[in-house]
Amino acid sequence: MMTVTEKQRQQQSELHKRLWSIANDLRGNMDASEFRNYILGLIFYRFLSEKTEDEVNSLLEEDGISYKEAWEDEEYREALQDELTTRIGYIVEPKYLFSRMIEEIEQGEFDIEKLSEAISAVEASTLGEASEDDFTHLFDDMDLTSSRLGNNVSARTKLISKVMVNLSTLPFVHSDLEIDMLGDAYEYMIGQFAATAGKKAGEFYTPQQVSKILAEIVTTGKENLRNVYDPTCGSGSLLLRVGKHANVRHFYGQEYNSTTYNLARMNMLLHDVNYKAFTIENGDTLEEPAFMDMKFEAVVANPPYSAKWSADPSFNDDERFSGYGKLAPKSKADFAFVQHMVHYLDDNGTMAVVLPHGVLFRGAGEGTIRKYLIEQKNYLDAVIGLPANIFFGTSIPTTILVFKKSRETDDVLFIDASSSFEKGKNQNHLRDEDVEKVLETYRTRETVDKYSYAATLEEIEENDYNLNIPRYVDTFEEEEPVDLEQVQKDIKAIDAEIETLEAEIDGYLKELGVLYDE
Repeated sequence: MMTVTEKQRQQQSELHKRLWSIANDLRGNMDASEFRNYILGLIFYRFLSEKTEDEVNSLLEEDGISYKEAWEDEEYREALQDELTTRIGYIVEPKYLFSRMIEEIEQGEFDIEKLSEAISAVEASTLGEASEDDFTHLFDDMDLTSSRLGNNVSARTKLISKVMVNLSTLPFVHSDLEIDMLGDAYEYMIGQFAATAGKKAGEFYTPQQVSKILAEIVTTGKENLRNVYDPTCGSGSLLLRVGKHANVRHFYGQEYNSTTYNLARMNMLLHDVNYKAFTIENGDTLEEPAFMDMKFEAVVANPPYSAKWSADPSFNDDERFSGYGKLAPKSKADFAFVQHMVHYLDDNGTMAVVLPHGVLFRGAGEGTIRKYLIEQKNYLDAVIGLPANIFFGTSIPTTILVFKKSRETDDVLFIDASSSFEKGKNQNHLRDEDVEKVLETYRTRETVDKYSYAATLEEIEENDYNLNIPRYVDTFEEEEPVDLEQVQKDIKAIDAEIETLEAEIDGYLKELGVLYDE
């Protein structure tokens, strides 16, 4: 019998092979980041279509009538329209169902313009409804008129048909699937193409094991969360990960890149988060913050590292940054993101953020902000050092900072997890046991030799608020004493060996007539 993990791995690898072959159909025509938009857009459309069919089947179960027949009857149609927009927020009409389009492809009747109509019709079905904001411009990045798909309608139809047929054979919601088929396809595509498209460090993607640490930390001791917020939410995977560890009533996120913002909204719907249970906004979190009057029980983020920001003097009067005495420097917004997140954190909440190591020790404005958070506020709860090279596109070591506004202790836990990992070809990986060790240590706050230490605020003050982990966790390994006598003997033996070899080589060279005696 296969274990669940083995089954997951097998299903994942089958899924990945299929996705890779679909990607290869498109590869000659466009670069990775472009064809990702088509594959993900079509996976998403297929999902919306099958979700509609599921809902309609349960609504019409007792009536013994098909969706197509019901749609042609005005009374049924109106009832279905009301039910679908209330329950799932959108409608895919029978003629636009993905399964119907696959039939048309097989009969040679399909045209790419039908797919364009279908997508417009889904967006139109949400207009004026509560779900409108979650669906508007969702498919903007899937340009079906692009010459990259082909120079004319028939060439484009041919290529997109091939991709759709390939996608139609993927198992979707079958009960024997041990993997989150859609989430997995998403994360694979995003992961692969974050790597190949040379995206900046983790712009779309936080490795699952790092997400797990953040999610477990902010849900420690809580089965239910009123809300969770990610100010740089990327494709939404970190928010969704929190949802795996607690019942989250509402997900909030903001994302600057509009393509990634569309992905995040799709990702929510794909993971069965109802349109009423998430609010994702598009915009620059620091310059145009959404949700200004709100507080969140859990805050998580993997913001862009050492990004530039305006550091405009007017921010000194902004309630997110006032009171600290200094702004984060223009060239490094890391602490601006921390201040922003702290502002949004509720009194009973926990916040966990991944940042580059420099935040632990850099001086100037960053030093002032760090000191304020620790000395004046006692908000810093833990500092966790991660291994180098575990993120796409950057090999730098990173750190997780954990903050709480209502802390029961006045020590700060330091964990040095930088050498607990499995070495990979291009990237290092955190194993399950590495993740568990971090979480166990975070929860018990125990000092573990060469791994963790709970430092008092006095100790941190003595170190001038420098949080560099080796100052608190001693990982020094004693080296074996050197036996000088043995070293001399070894050198003599090596010298004698070199002399013998040189004589041997001279002999060969003489035989070959290359070396003449003087």
